[in-house]
Parts: sequence; C-alpha cells; structure tokens
Amino acid sequence: MKFCKTCLQPDTRPNSVFHSDGICPACKYHESLKDVDWEDRKKELEAIVNFGHANNHSGYDCIIGVSGGKDSLRQALFVKETLKMKPLLVSLGYPPEQVTQRGVDNISNMISHGFDCVTINPAPGIWRDLKRKGFRQYTNSFRSTELALFSSVPKFAIAYQIPLIWWGENSALQLGETAILGKSGSDGNNLRKMNTLNGGDITWLLSEEVKKNQILQYCYPSPEEMEQANLRITFLGYFWKDWSLLNNGNYSVLRGLDIRDEKPWEIGDPYGITSLDEDFVTFNQMIKYLKFGFGRITDYVNEEIRNGLMTREEGISLVQKYDGTCSPYYIEKFANYIGITVREFWEQVDQSVNTDLFEKVSLGEYKPKFTVGIGI
Repeated sequence: MKFCKTCLQPDTRPNSVFHSDGICPACKYHESLKDVDWEDRKKELEAIVNFGHANNHSGYDCIIGVSGGKDSLRQALFVKETLKMKPLLVSLGYPPEQVTQRGVDNISNMISHGFDCVTINPAPGIWRDLKRKGFRQYTNSFRSTELALFSSVPKFAIAYQIPLIWWGENSALQLGETAILGKSGSDGNNLRKMNTLNGGDITWLLSEEVKKNQILQYCYPSPEEMEQANLRITFLGYFWKDWSLLNNGNYSVLRGLDIRDEKPWEIGDPYGITSLDEDFVTFNQMIKYLKFGFGRITDYVNEEIRNGLMTREEGISLVQKYDGTCSPYYIEKFANYIGITVREFWEQVDQSVNTDLFEKVSLGEYKPKFTVGIGI
C-alpha cells in the first residue's frame, strides 16, 4: 500500500492508478486546474444549456438527481438562478426504516426554494431483501441500492423525454476513478462503469423470490436506450472553480440545510455535512476502510490538502483519529433491519477485511499494519 506524495490518497482505491512520479490522478487533475481556460468551459456550459432548452419536450429543460443534501441543493439553485433553466428534481426515497427525519426535512427545504420534485420509492420489502443479499454476498449492502440510485434518474429522463441530466462531481477527475472517463471532463455517460454499478449488471439480484419485473428501478438503461433517447449526462462540478465538500456545505447551510450533530468518532465525519438522509452509509464507510485502508475522512482531508486549507501532517492526524470509526448504534440498527445479530454482522465483515492491511485483534476490532501517509 502506497500513499500519494501530495495528499493521502492510497493506491488501493478501486479504478485508480498512480502516475510514475507517485502522484494520484486526483492531485494531477487539481494541479491542471491552474491552466484551465474558464472562458472556454463557460462556452461549453452554454452549449449544454442550449441543448437542454432545444430539447424541452415536457416543460422541463433538465433533470437533477437530488437527495436534499449540500451538493444537490447548490446544484439545483445554480441551474435555476444562474443558468436560468427549469429543472425537474428526481429523488430516490429510502424506506421508513432507513430514511432520517433530517433527510425528509432537507428535501422539503429544497422544494421550498421553488422546485418541482418527483420522489421514487422502490418496494421496501424487496429493498431490504436486496440489502441483506448485498451484505451477505459482497459485505456491501449498498451494492443494490446504488443501482437504484443511479438508475432512477436516467430511466425517468427517458420516460419523460428530458435528455439533459445534471450530475455533481466527476469522480474520474476529482477522486481518480479513471474507469468512468468520458469523451470530455463534463461527460457522464460512462457512469455505468463505476465500480459499484459494474456495468449495470443486475443478474446477481435475481432469485426464486425476486424476478426482473420486480426490480425495474434497479436496471440501468442500456447504451442503446440512452443513445436512442439522446441522453446527455453532464457533471456540473466540472464547471465550478470552487466545487468542494466544504464550499457546498457552507453554501447550503445558509439556505436551510439541516446537518448532523453527532461526534466525529461516531460517524467518521468531522463536519456532519455528508449522508444526511440516512444512517447506514456510516458503517459502510467503516467497511470500506477495512477493505481498502481509507474511509470518508481521507476523502475530506485530500480535498482540503489540495485546496491549501490543511497540511499533509494535519490530514494524517485526522485520518488516524477518525477514519473507519462508527458508533455501535448504527451497526445495531442495520443488523436489526436485515434480521441478523451484531455478532453475525461482524462475522460477515471479518470475511472481507483486507488482511494485508489489517491485523485482527478480536471480532470487530482490527489494527492497521500500515502507517498513514507512508504505507506498508
């Protein structure tokens, strides 16, 4: 395991390959922003907006997938107020056992700014069964739900003939997941190649109990369907100089966003501005840490190091304190939700812990073999 020489990105991030000088793709991209001709990007953005206007067949110029969180609120207001477009917001609703009241309130806050919003709610029973299956099979309960999350917007766009979709950050550039690189930095039509989407494959979801016609919301449109509908998925973050977790959070809090008040060691988040609409992501970030050696804090500090707001040494301190931390409350809540014991939860996690990176102390307790910032 090696770390980027500039930030704290490890080379264990899926679909990310370091450059020969030991610098991660995300740092290389951030450095390249100094040479960007922003007027050219503005012209590119204007052409995309014109595409949306020209293809308004339903009364809406575009669609934005939203959760009500910091990124989606800022995007929606920018599209409406700055780009002068009429967007339709589409939100994938979580079942009652998973959604937080904060998440419900934040969607309401977003709508109160003058937006039309459609919420899609997949059947709760199948949702729970697929989360259980994903956890049992991949130690990743979000394997199925991310299919639904990413599929719902393009499927809706096809049905409503709204070919322009705005998405947030381009993780190929801003996180280094190079597998989804498109024709340009703003092109999001390769999202199906994301590690979690696995090309849109849903065969593993099917069983005697679950048939394909029961999981239509989990089916990502085929390339042929997207081409026929003239779909254009565009990363809005590509056009902003100041796209970041903190900037989006500060902007949205001032416009009514309700954030978390838990302690950093309870949720692995020092600011409380991420994953506001549900609680299960918290333990999933912990599992990611045990699989790959990095979690949410690493992503936070990397961004701040690149933006000159934090030194690498300060970042190391935060990562050592909080990366991979999770309150037992969220683990117990999820275990009860899918019908297993907390011990069964940890027995499953134990099968996926990266033994090259961690030494098992006891069930549910693991000691890193690597040194943050240096590696192994």
